[in-house]
Amino acid sequence: MAYTKKAQTFGRPSNQRRALMRSLARSLVLEERISTTEAKAKAMRPFVERLVTYAKKNTLASRRLTKSHLGDDEAVKKLFESIAPRYTERAGGYTRIVKRTMRGSNDARKLAYIAFV
Repeated sequence: MAYTKKAQTFGRPSNQRRALMRSLARSLVLEERISTTEAKAKAMRPFVERLVTYAKKNTLASRRLTKSHLGDDEAVKKLFESIAPRYTERAGGYTRIVKRTMRGSNDARKLAYIAFV
């Protein structure tokens, strides 16, 4: 029986979606706040929050997992040294999505900021 898919495809094959999430998550970790479309921000939220949960454990295995998901040493270092220690007492909900007003674009996409709380 065909069930509905859980994740949004964004009109891309799976390897391109994975690369999109990886690059958005890397930018979020390095910049701590990025502007993107609302749909991409909502799709990226569980991806990034899982990485922060790994980083809170601060083990070699969790460091390797985040490295495999992010693919960038600089982002992994920042995640483990400055971002994860902020959330040691927090059980979840490390990111916030703030909707932006529509700008004069002709494609009617909804824009949003995603940032760490």
